[in-house]
Amino acid sequence: MNFEEFQHSLQSPTPPTGLTAALRALWYEGKDDWEKAHQIAQDDESAAGSWVHAYLHRKEGDLGNAAYWYRRAAQPTASGPLRTEWELMVRDLLMKSN
Repeated sequence: MNFEEFQHSLQSPTPPTGLTAALRALWYEGKDDWEKAHQIAQDDESAAGSWVHAYLHRKEGDLGNAAYWYRRAAQPTASGPLRTEWELMVRDLLMKSN
């Protein structure tokens, strides 16, 4: 799956099969379901899950908590536009899952 297919899948009521937990969390966040996205990211102990978890806390405005999760993910603390970070994560995680 590429980024455009992922983005198009947001029109569906359910995520595509075969997505990693981190990508499923980003899918729900792309549909503005922060709670579901957070639930999935919180249960994903991988570095990718921690990265998504960091992004979600940054989006909610909890920057201290976000910084903790960025460190756990071994990712730099993001400060640019949220949409840019979301796209970067989706593209990166899709590339790693193929």
